[in-house]
Amino acid sequence: MSEPLPWSYRAAEIAAAGLRERRAATAEELVEITRVLDVLSCDGVTADYVIRPIGQGRYRVKGEVSAQLTQSCVVTLEPISQRLEAAFDVEFWPSGTLPTVGDEEVEVMSVAEIEPIEHGRIEAGRIVFETLSAALDPYPRKPGAVFAGETTESPEAGKESPFAALKKLKDQA
Repeated sequence: MSEPLPWSYRAAEIAAAGLRERRAATAEELVEITRVLDVLSCDGVTADYVIRPIGQGRYRVKGEVSAQLTQSCVVTLEPISQRLEAAFDVEFWPSGTLPTVGDEEVEVMSVAEIEPIEHGRIEAGRIVFETLSAALDPYPRKPGAVFAGETTESPEAGKESPFAALKKLKDQA
């Protein structure tokens, strides 16, 4: 299997009204997700999304993914079960029409995420998997677990705020 979630759609077959999908990963896909994400287990992945044409051969894929998986605590190595939920909103454009980023500054949040339509297919499964991967905690830690020599207090605990010194000066004036 080349992609953990090989859910793709022929762009030409998407109706003008769009396509609403609810997909659940198969047992084989869950095994592949577990391997690729390097987690202890992935017990379920579901995605609800809509693919809509937005004109000029472009499509928008918008939805949510939820997953139940188990990771190892980075301190104790004990299993931590967690439920992840994340949203995605991506546009697919024909590969020849993708915008090029020049020297001008672009505000990252103002630009939609744009993916190419390759071989006439919209790779929704890749977007679902990437969203899931990005939502995964890279350093899962069981509540209360600490490394040797580490305290549970924040490093700032007990320190006086820099604004407290300014307040004292103001009170003296």
